[in-house]
Amino acid sequence: MKVVDNLKNIEEKINIACENSGRDREAIKLIAVTKYVSVERANEALEAGILDLGENRDEGLLNKYEVLKDKPNWHYIGSMQTRKVKNVIDKISYIHSLDRISLAEEIQKRANEPINCLVQVNVSGEESKHGLNPEATMDFIKGLSDFDKVNIAGLMTMAPLTDDEQVLRECFRKLKGIQVEIQNLELKHAPCTELSMGMSNDFMIAIEEGATMIRIGTALVGE
Repeated sequence: MKVVDNLKNIEEKINIACENSGRDREAIKLIAVTKYVSVERANEALEAGILDLGENRDEGLLNKYEVLKDKPNWHYIGSMQTRKVKNVIDKISYIHSLDRISLAEEIQKRANEPINCLVQVNVSGEESKHGLNPEATMDFIKGLSDFDKVNIAGLMTMAPLTDDEQVLRECFRKLKGIQVEIQNLELKHAPCTELSMGMSNDFMIAIEEGATMIRIGTALVGE
């Protein structure tokens, strides 16, 4: 299917989730995850009206950036190796995977302007997933106050791969709870307004639980 047709289906579901939760569609940023598709398919997403593209490897991002330049807002959504920061830092709008102080130090060293970072939290506790322990997240963010190039725009998590709606809701609610705690501190370096959670299989639930960014790959651009 064409991206524009897939987008129509996804938009219908986004609107249903917004209606279910009393939220405004404008509060949800749709990120097309283009990591497994060609530059042509990524460009098709742009032509369909999607403004934000997500990549999880520096090579993939750089290959597409060569052609698409800064037409989209680029989101780095994968675990980022410290040594790769210099390759992409001046090309991306958001990093969704800040999870250690060494990465924050490298961003601070390499960035010319403040970069929006989402702290990755391993809410599910799965060993296969990256991210901070929920209990460690608050202290980690407090410890970044002197990093003027690191703006803590929000939090990110990856839910378990399950059809159990209750498990998914609990995961997303926990991240939302951490976000509220951080916002209540009113830290200048951590406005923490964004919640990046929800993918092709669970984005409607994520929206109902407070997601402001959803990362859609397969259902939108294919494999």
